[in-house]
Amino acid sequence: MALSSHERPAAPAPHPPPLPPTAAEPSIGDLISEIGQDVSQLVRDEIELAKAEIKQESAKAGKAVGMLGGAGYAGHVVLLFGSLTVVFALANVMDPAWAALIVTALWAAVGAVLYVAGRKRLRTVNLKPEQTVETLKEDARWARHLTS
Repeated sequence: MALSSHERPAAPAPHPPPLPPTAAEPSIGDLISEIGQDVSQLVRDEIELAKAEIKQESAKAGKAVGMLGGAGYAGHVVLLFGSLTVVFALANVMDPAWAALIVTALWAAVGAVLYVAGRKRLRTVNLKPEQTVETLKEDARWARHLTS
């Protein structure tokens, strides 16, 4: 009995020919060149980050120093005009020399308070680029794990 085309078993499909490799594996020289470029880019990025951090902290320090200078100038002006007023007022009660000495001591105390406040504010400035240091540590850990 002859089998119809629907009843016949299908012939096994021929195996497709192997595909040629699309790209050869990179050579060691290419890999080393790529690593060198990556490291170079990493160093450039870290330098830019450090510059940005230092610029930010420098601006903070500049503002603190400006405040100290402003406090010094304002203190000087107030010292001059206020001192004259108080000296003349006290001169009605005591010897003018003693009045001048009392006013001078008062402004010395004010100047000391301004100095301490300005110094305290300057101590909050951190010129160490913390974020850059942390990313460098992360990069070093990453590089060590690549070689392990």
